[in-house]
Amino acid sequence: MVSTVEETIMHKIIIPIAAASLAMASLTVDAHEVCRNVRVAHKQSSDTHRIAGTAIGAVAGGLIGNQVGGGKGKTLATVAGAVGGGYAGNKIQQNNQRKHTYYTTERRCHEE
Repeated sequence: MVSTVEETIMHKIIIPIAAASLAMASLTVDAHEVCRNVRVAHKQSSDTHRIAGTAIGAVAGGLIGNQVGGGKGKTLATVAGAVGGGYAGNKIQQNNQRKHTYYTTERRCHEE
């Protein structure tokens, strides 16, 4: 047999809490998943900053520039050759890395 205290607890506390829980559950909006295809580049180079190309180009350019002129002109030609060679080496390596890049499409999803 159920006592009066138990009935009171059941009617005044447990049932209202259960009803409120059910009401809140019906009000929640289910999140839905949104997916899209993304193009991803895969580079096969460990020298992403193209340091090797820049350094080799700078040394080669400096050596070539050193062969030009005399005195202060020779120094200026060496520096200009190193800067120009470094830039050229960087761009050559960049172009070479582009040739060794491949792309894939990946499906990426998130909830909204």
